[in-house]
Amino acid sequence: MMKSFTNSVFFALFSALAIVSCSKDKPLTSETAEVSTTKHGAIYELDTLNSRIEWKGYKVVKSEQSSHFGTIKFESGDLTVKDGVLESGKFVADMNSLTSVDLKNDPEQLAKLNGHLKSGDFFEADKFPTASYEITKVSHNENGDYNTLLDGNLTIKGITKPVQFNANVSVKDGEASIATEPKDIKREDFGVRFQLPLANGLIKDEVNLQILIKAMEKK
Repeated sequence: MMKSFTNSVFFALFSALAIVSCSKDKPLTSETAEVSTTKHGAIYELDTLNSRIEWKGYKVVKSEQSSHFGTIKFESGDLTVKDGVLESGKFVADMNSLTSVDLKNDPEQLAKLNGHLKSGDFFEADKFPTASYEITKVSHNENGDYNTLLDGNLTIKGITKPVQFNANVSVKDGEASIATEPKDIKREDFGVRFQLPLANGLIKDEVNLQILIKAMEKK
């Protein structure tokens, strides 16, 4: 039972999240990046079957052997494309779809983990069934492996913080794609707090996220 509990604690990390809640903690407040994008242009609707968030989390000792990974599906989303260039976009993730891919061959442990992640200990999916990322600025990247810099507002459990991603963006023949560079997000920034201090100390603060988007032009 202890092993199952430890595994469940760890998995919370995708995106975010599990820090002890105590009275001396300062309340977390939302912050937002200034929006410079517009919605003038062609609308591209999210292909929810071929879009997802991929997450990876680590125990205190960060290594491939101590990592776990999974996915979150999108509920909805759209992009605006102007003159063949990405202009803006917003994606809404279904937090009840969160799952651990590395446990897919162990149905019992997978069910325990997924249930725990969606409980009040972590994402409170009943209360906060969605998370979202809204692009607030799109810039061309001159250097590196990614052609675009995305500024945006990431919202998890009702808390919004500005988050920047390097991304490869492609718009061609009525199809748009976005693949962000995997990026560490601090789970503590979004206020998901596991109730046991010792358990919280077993996992890293950082959760690695990658957003993969496919969208089709709305006719």
